[in-house]
Amino acid sequence: MRFLIHLLFISLLFLLLGSCSQNKQIVSVTDSVDFNLHIRPILSDRCFKCHGPDANQRKSNLRLDTREGALAALKDNPDAHAIVPGRSADSEVFLRISSTDTSQQMPPVKSNLSLTEGEIDLIKRWIDQGAIYKPHWAFIPPRQTSLPEIPDSDWPINEVDYFVLAKLERAGLNPNAEADRARLLKRVSLDITGLPPSIEIQNRFLEDQAPNAYEKMVDELLMQPQYGERMAVYWMDVARYADSHGYQDDGLRTMWPWRDWVIHAFNKNYPYDQFVTWQVAGDLLPNPTKEQVLATGFNRNHKITQEGGVIDEEYRIEYVTDRTNTFAKAFLALTFECAHCHDHKYDPISQKDYYRTFAFFNQVPEKGLVGDISLASLADPPKIKITSEEIEEILTFINKKDTTTVEVMVMRDSSLRRPTYLLTRGAYDAHGEQVSIGIPSEILPYDSMVYGTNRLGLAKWLFDERNPLTARVFVNRMWQEFFGRGFVKTSGDFGMQGELPSHPELLDWLAVDFREHDWDIKRLIKQIVMSATYRQSSAVDAEKLEIDPENILLARASRRRLIAEGIRDLALASSGLMVKEIGGPSMKVYQPKGIWESSTSGRGVLARYVQDHDDDLYRRGLYSFIKRTVPPPGMLIFDGSNRDQCEVNRMRTNTPLQALVLLNDPVILESARVFAERLMNNSKTDEDRIKLAFQSIVCRMPGKEELSMLLTYFDSEKIRFAQAPQKADLFIQAGEYPYSKVEDVVSLAALMQVVQTIYNLDEAITKT
Repeated sequence: MRFLIHLLFISLLFLLLGSCSQNKQIVSVTDSVDFNLHIRPILSDRCFKCHGPDANQRKSNLRLDTREGALAALKDNPDAHAIVPGRSADSEVFLRISSTDTSQQMPPVKSNLSLTEGEIDLIKRWIDQGAIYKPHWAFIPPRQTSLPEIPDSDWPINEVDYFVLAKLERAGLNPNAEADRARLLKRVSLDITGLPPSIEIQNRFLEDQAPNAYEKMVDELLMQPQYGERMAVYWMDVARYADSHGYQDDGLRTMWPWRDWVIHAFNKNYPYDQFVTWQVAGDLLPNPTKEQVLATGFNRNHKITQEGGVIDEEYRIEYVTDRTNTFAKAFLALTFECAHCHDHKYDPISQKDYYRTFAFFNQVPEKGLVGDISLASLADPPKIKITSEEIEEILTFINKKDTTTVEVMVMRDSSLRRPTYLLTRGAYDAHGEQVSIGIPSEILPYDSMVYGTNRLGLAKWLFDERNPLTARVFVNRMWQEFFGRGFVKTSGDFGMQGELPSHPELLDWLAVDFREHDWDIKRLIKQIVMSATYRQSSAVDAEKLEIDPENILLARASRRRLIAEGIRDLALASSGLMVKEIGGPSMKVYQPKGIWESSTSGRGVLARYVQDHDDDLYRRGLYSFIKRTVPPPGMLIFDGSNRDQCEVNRMRTNTPLQALVLLNDPVILESARVFAERLMNNSKTDEDRIKLAFQSIVCRMPGKEELSMLLTYFDSEKIRFAQAPQKADLFIQAGEYPYSKVEDVVSLAALMQVVQTIYNLDEAITKT
């Protein structure tokens, strides 16, 4: 108990001293105070709302986010200045934040904001040291520094490890030893393919004593087609992919051929610049292919209304707004949406800048309302038709079995340029000044003579080597995918309110390296998983937990629960139920009755839930049908996205409902039943069966005590079911998969109970 109280105290101390974890750092009196590291986070939290970029909300005409504004004479007192470099005693900022007079104190008492004595001292020292301003760290182009010098040169495997170890040594921590081979294989297999390693792969890897055995396994996993599916799950969240339009009627849409393209692109290892350029502007490339045009479906994944009575222009503006916000969040990690109605309060994104970016996406010849719910299966223009002949000859990656023509929504610009206006307060019909295309110049000035005047120019701007954000943002997201936390924890916000990077030099080194090696995604992933940092054990001791409870310094591997799709995939793959068919239409899996019917308008082909059968029931979670107004409940409970908008990092919650899903979900029960049947028919002894089940699900052999407990549980369940055979008969009636004849129903039910228990272990659904 005393240890827990001590741990709680340490955690609170971290919270108080480190708003947004590391944004505010303790600086000794001899250190130089840095604007980006120490001062800007304080000003952004407490001052920028009234003295920042938003001109409409600015008080006293005082701007503290720029050096020019801070050094200018005050409006009400021309002889005074907010900041006088080198003289805190003459600086109104310091005088106001240190004042005890509530009528003079800043921030105002009524704001409920305040500065600690330590923060006031930091600002005083910064002013006395010259009040040097710097551009926001994320707007400074990344550059590679030399690898840090470290005393222990034996631990690093690649460049990643030098930066990590240098930071650990400064904190007085040592990295963990490498994880045992079984756990490491499970981790890397789940991270690269989203699936647990098969028994064959486990045994082969554990027997391979070659020095490069792990690297060979990494290469093998990266070449599996399931790699593309695993990466596509992440990209579906970014692209807000769904199988319905959204809004009340929530009619059917057909965008799965675009999803097939994403899987194909990842498996073929399209360079990131090509992968993104085709999605942003594939239709504007010289003589675009049908594949390049199909890729632009990325920008048509937003919600679309099919409800009569709506104002057409209002919803058309909603669609362009969604594309603008998605572009900024997906590729720049900036909260452009905050500038939709007014200047951004914290970042240098004016409302005019917002609509200049908006102009790139405002040229699509679309309507706010197209058709009605009776035309739910048709794509809204612009669209392309994909024939069976094209699939056979060109678009071979599309998985379509029937002979019907598929229509997919894509991008196309009008022949006549639509004018774009700043919308006052963001209202669709409140036109302000007309604006031309552009991007906030603080990121990288947009020169239309260099880049062009359409979305293709925007893509060129995005991958200009001077762009400070593109490479950083993607590298950070990939790090997040493998470690659970990006270098920048706020992976959707690299702006002033976002967190500072935990390892800025490593982030920049990887970003430059990624760009200079032709934006090679598989190479980046291999760099990450080959590192000693990634290979560490996840064991944690009291010292590391006390010093670094969030594992920001990476002194161990992170323990993370599988994503919603991953839990389904684990059950299906380990039981042998999974149908490993790549691509194709989404399927409607087991779901409680009445959910769709009670939650939507009751019109159209999606008014009622019609479950699929046979092989469609046993495909990966990636292919689960997502109706926006009623997403699959099991996935939502495990924090799956409803795909309403671009999402770059899913929340991770823990609720009792998750335990109930694992105990009662038909997929888990059916997987346990089918697995138990196969074990009964193919293994000789109860011990062999339980060992094989444990190894298939947990991906390691059970320990002696674990095996003993499971065998004891199996025996007790046999006794229970033998006393009530009708319960055994009822228990094994799980799912639609054909039943395998097993004479000993009591033993089958007991073994099914054991398998289900293994599925419910924390270690089973956790990457350790």
